[in-house]
Amino acid sequence: MDNSKVFAMKLSKVYPLLVQKAERKHRTREEVDEIIYWLTGYDPESLSQQLEADVDYGTFFREAPCFHPNAAQITGAVCGVRVEDIPDPLMQKIRYLDKLIDELAKGRTMERILRK
Repeated sequence: MDNSKVFAMKLSKVYPLLVQKAERKHRTREEVDEIIYWLTGYDPESLSQQLEADVDYGTFFREAPCFHPNAAQITGAVCGVRVEDIPDPLMQKIRYLDKLIDELAKGRTMERILRK
């Protein structure tokens, strides 16, 4: 998929898919939110505002208040591509979130997911 298509996807469409993926594996929306807060620096109010404003996925990550410094510790593959090898910094941030949600769905502990 062309990166520009991913960047143009609406957060309001992607967010429920992230939650559904977690809930199918008996995890919670709150855990998904905690991961988003940790990774991006958004808080509950600002995440809600982003969802209500119907921003695109690229804007959501570009406007992230404070991307977590430990995000570089996130490694592994998403859709067969290693996240640490993604050349586009914006796409890499998006794939970091995908990887963390994958880890949540696989049953990893929040402590391990959040690299504590």
